[in-house]
Amino acid sequence: MVALGLAGAPAAPAGAEAGTDAARRILHDGFDQGSFAQEGGLFYKNNPEQRAGRVIFGNAVPYHGIGILTLIAMPSCLPQSVECSERAEVWERPEVLAPYDSTVWYGFALRLNDPLPQDDRRYVIAQWKREIIPGAAGDYSPFLALRLYRGRLGITVETDRIRSYPIGGDARPGGCLPGEALVLDRPDTRQTRALVATEGGTTRENYPSYFNACAPGIQVTAHADLPSAQKGWIDFVIRSQPGPNGDGHIEVIADGIRIVTVQGHIGHSGPGLDDNQYFKMGPYRAPASLPWSISYGDFRRGPRCSDVIRLGQCPPDVSKAIGKPALSTSSDAKKGEEP
Repeated sequence: MVALGLAGAPAAPAGAEAGTDAARRILHDGFDQGSFAQEGGLFYKNNPEQRAGRVIFGNAVPYHGIGILTLIAMPSCLPQSVECSERAEVWERPEVLAPYDSTVWYGFALRLNDPLPQDDRRYVIAQWKREIIPGAAGDYSPFLALRLYRGRLGITVETDRIRSYPIGGDARPGGCLPGEALVLDRPDTRQTRALVATEGGTTRENYPSYFNACAPGIQVTAHADLPSAQKGWIDFVIRSQPGPNGDGHIEVIADGIRIVTVQGHIGHSGPGLDDNQYFKMGPYRAPASLPWSISYGDFRRGPRCSDVIRLGQCPPDVSKAIGKPALSTSSDAKKGEEP
């Protein structure tokens, strides 16, 4: 196995994107070269939060081909640190970022290595975000995130704050109406977070109970449960199409099985936000005492599902706008921990 030294994003070759649309690029990295492939568009970002992380290229039991990438978040936050996070994330290079209003399909395999965290600390495995202008105030969560809650997989979608109805209240006394997203209203950050998919066997007892409202502006069509976090290798295919005004569209496929379709208000608009979306994968967590290790394989990206799918069939491409514009957007200063 080969450990990678830290480095910032390599500079793009002169004219690399001239006259081309980054959203149309097809990217692939099988992690079999002992470093990141130029045609993969990925790099390990050198910033203070990531310097304790470990990046290891190897070939032990790969998912596809001969290579795997193992990322390890290490204990690094001081006990008195406020809003500290520990991470070892691989980012898309700046020159390959797609415009925020683009539809981009991603594929990657992952394996959650032992020991698998079982607590309810904040754990993120992969995330999609909107670029923020340097120096801008704001606290924008991932518009799409693959997470771990108490040892179980879950997927969340985030948007500018939209109308929601508390479960048990007059409007939703018995729970959400068919298709409505189960959400957490976050007035302090002016955002709404939806829990859109979980692995089989999940109950309120083994997931956080703070998802306690319903949002008709985010429509969720569940097709199947997520696989178990303890399964071993899982191959994901995911459609990224944010739409903060109601035309967002997410698709999630795992091991060839269609998991969930999410449509409606997805993502963020407002002051301080830039023009592109970007993807990161790797362990991101609140401070913990033990290392957290995840292996990844066979990363790919393209403008169509057929560019990235390995198993199963691509879903039909039917998009629609749902609901009215978001109630508000935010450029507030950071409050609380993110993502």
